[in-house]
Amino acid sequence: MGGFPILSIMLLVPLVAGIACFFLEAKAARMAALIATLVNLALGVVLWASYDVGGAQWQFVERSELFAGFSYALGIDGIALMLIMLSVFLMPICILASWDAITKRVGEYMAAFLIMEVLMIGVFAAQDIFLFYIFFEAGLIPMYLIIGVWGGDNRIYASYKFFLYTLLGSVLMLIAMFWMVNEAGTSDIPTLMQYDFPAGAQTWLWLAFFASFAVKMPIWPVHTWLPDAHVQAPTAGSVILAGVLLKLGGYGFIRFSLPMFPEASAQFTWLVLGLSMIAVIYTSLVALVQNDMKKLIAYSSVAHMAIVTAGLFAFNVQGLEGAMMVMLGHGLVSGALFLCVGVIYDRLHTREIDRYGGLAINMPKYALLFMLFCMASVGLPGTSNFIGEFLALAGVYQISTTVTLVLTTGIILGAAYMLFLYRRVVFGVQKNPDAAAMKDLNIREWAMLGPIAAAVLWMGVYPESFLAPMRADIAALEVRLARAAPAGDSMLEVGTPNATNANAMPELEHDYAGEGAH
Repeated sequence: MGGFPILSIMLLVPLVAGIACFFLEAKAARMAALIATLVNLALGVVLWASYDVGGAQWQFVERSELFAGFSYALGIDGIALMLIMLSVFLMPICILASWDAITKRVGEYMAAFLIMEVLMIGVFAAQDIFLFYIFFEAGLIPMYLIIGVWGGDNRIYASYKFFLYTLLGSVLMLIAMFWMVNEAGTSDIPTLMQYDFPAGAQTWLWLAFFASFAVKMPIWPVHTWLPDAHVQAPTAGSVILAGVLLKLGGYGFIRFSLPMFPEASAQFTWLVLGLSMIAVIYTSLVALVQNDMKKLIAYSSVAHMAIVTAGLFAFNVQGLEGAMMVMLGHGLVSGALFLCVGVIYDRLHTREIDRYGGLAINMPKYALLFMLFCMASVGLPGTSNFIGEFLALAGVYQISTTVTLVLTTGIILGAAYMLFLYRRVVFGVQKNPDAAAMKDLNIREWAMLGPIAAAVLWMGVYPESFLAPMRADIAALEVRLARAAPAGDSMLEVGTPNATNANAMPELEHDYAGEGAH
C-alpha cells in the first residue's frame, strides 16, 4: 500500500458519515449510511488483498505520538484483519435490515451504527494499550443507545443491565493497564506482548483482564445480560452484538491475556475449562426450553463462545486456530439467524415459536436459507462452523479427553435445539392463518441473507483462505505459550509445564505449514 493510511481512512469514512446523518432526513440518512458502509467494505477487501501473508507480523502500521505515554498507533496482524473483515461485512447488512423497520429518529439510529463501526475497527487495529481501551469501552455507548432508544418494551432495563455489566468489568482492567505501562515503560501492545511480567504479578493482572473479557464473551455465569439485550435490541442491534461485539472478549484473550500473562493463563486453565463445560451444557439445556426465538439463539451464542474459550486455553495451534474460526463462523451464522428472526418478526410482530409453523409452504426460499443457517450453527460439514469446532475440539483433546467429551455433548444438544426450532417454525401444519399468509423474501431481504449464505459456504468449503492470514500469528502465539502449556488429562495437573505439548501433533502442524506455503 506504499504507506497509504488505509486504517485511518476506514475509521474516518463512517465517522464523517455518522456525523452527517445527524443532520439528514430519514431517506438521505439511510442512503448515506449504506454508501459509507459499502465504501468501508470495499476498503476492507483492498486491505485483505494487500495483506502480505508471508510478510511482517504487523502491517499497515501508523503511529503518531500525541503526548507522553499515549500515541495514535494503528496496525494489524492476520487475526485483526479477519475480525475487521467480519465487522465491515456485517455493517451494510445491518443497515439494510433497518431500512424499513426503523421509522423514528432514523438519522440518529444510522449515526449510532456508523460510530459503532468506527469503534469496532479501532479495537482491532489499535496498537497502543490506552487507545485500545478507549475504543473498547466507547463501544458500549452506541449499543446502549440502540437498545435503550429503539429496543422493545423492556429496553431500558436491558440497556442498563448491558451497560453496567460490561462497564464494571473493565474498571479493573484499566488499573492493570496503568501498572503494566509503568512496569514495562511502554504502552505499545506489540512490545507488551513480548514483555515478561513477574509471575506473581501475572496472576492479578490476568484476573483484572478476565473480569472484563469474561463479561464481553460472555462466559457463564456473567452471561445473564446477553439474552435480555438480544431480546430487546432491534434486529440489526442483535446482529452486530452477536456478530462482532461478543468477539471482543475472545480477541482480548488472544491479544492480552495469553501472550502477556502465559504463566497465569496456564494457572487458571482449570477455571476457564470448567466454566466452558458448564456453559455448554447449561445454556444448551436452557435453549431447549425457550419459546422466544431470539432467546434461544442468544443462549446458543453463549454455548458457542464456550467452545472458543476452551480452544483458546488448549495452548496449542489447533485449539487457537479453531477458536478463531468459531468466532468468525459464529459471527456470520448468529447474525444470519437473528436476521431470519427479524424477517418473520417484521411480518407478524411476534417471536413466539408456537405462532409459526409450516412456513415451508408459503415461504420456501426463506425456509431454504433458514435451514442452511441452522445446519451451519449445528456444525454441518461444508459450512462455516464445522472447521472451527473440529479444530477447537482437536486442540482440547490434546490436553483433556474429559473436557472434549463434555464439549461434544454440548454440540449434540446444540443440534437438538436448532433442529427443534427449525421443525416447529418451518415444518408441520399451518395453525395460524396470519402466518400462512406471509409473503416470501423480497429483494432487500435477499440482499441481506444471500451474501451471508455465500460466506458461510465459502468458509466451510475453503477454510484455508481464512486460516492462511492468521496462521503465522497463531504459531507465534503458540511458541509464546509453549513454556507454560498445561499437561495431562487430570485437572489436578493443569498449570504444570508440558515439554511435549508444544510439539503435539507435529505431522498435522507440518501439513498446515506446507498447505500455507502452497
